[in-house]
Amino acid sequence: MGRASDRRQVTRIDLGGPSTVRRQDTLAAEEPLEIRVGHRVGHRPPLAVTMRTPGDELDLALGFLLTEGVITAPRDIHTAQLCAGSGEANTYNVVDVVLADHVPPPAAGTERNFYTTSSCGVCGKASIDAIRTRSPHDVAADPVTVDARTLTLLPDRLRAAQRTFERTGGLHAAGLFTPSGELVTIREDVGRHNAVDKLIGAQLQAGRLPLAGHVLLVSGRASFELTQKAWMAGISVMAAVSAPSTLAVDLAAEAGMTLVGFLRGQTMNVYAGPHRVTT
Repeated sequence: MGRASDRRQVTRIDLGGPSTVRRQDTLAAEEPLEIRVGHRVGHRPPLAVTMRTPGDELDLALGFLLTEGVITAPRDIHTAQLCAGSGEANTYNVVDVVLADHVPPPAAGTERNFYTTSSCGVCGKASIDAIRTRSPHDVAADPVTVDARTLTLLPDRLRAAQRTFERTGGLHAAGLFTPSGELVTIREDVGRHNAVDKLIGAQLQAGRLPLAGHVLLVSGRASFELTQKAWMAGISVMAAVSAPSTLAVDLAAEAGMTLVGFLRGQTMNVYAGPHRVTT
């Protein structure tokens, strides 16, 4: 199985030092993951390929399927396993998902067979209409509130829990917190959308969805896609250390979510749902 990080030779140049130095550096690993989906009988074709950091592959695949609207609960999955296909060595870069009999397969010809990069999980989709999946959860009804002072503590707590980032400096993170600031779970990945899918997939397998009454913190910016993923998981409060996009703000307002951006130090911007942030 692939490792989350690996060592590579690097030439270190320090203009303030006496010379250049050759040394080993630790880098975040990046490998493709193919997700195959279908039923027990018949062919299970590839639905998506994403570039990801190895680890938590089943969480990633199931989180992706949930946030794409293919499944809604653990009962929608018959089996999910790492595989390689007939006659191939297992590279741990393929997840084979068998849907329960009552779940319709992803519709053919709907631009769902796409390639997602580690920087953009929605690249290749035909239009914004193709990704505006409606969530089954009424996040607007979630009465949870979070003290602004508690929110200011979350970035440092997330950063302290990023074990692979500590070695590589090259990974995004997604953290799920309680309203009191307790870290429930964290996932890291070279792709911020993968980190969120891994987190949601882990909670799905644990039977904890919907995630009402929690806060999702992401280490980068708040995109439309991440906001949609939070909505699909029933999360009503999402915060980011960087900026949101206009579509993220519009979607959060439409869903009744609270969206916080530029959560740094003692300041933040609340772009939607300010009634949940108390001072």
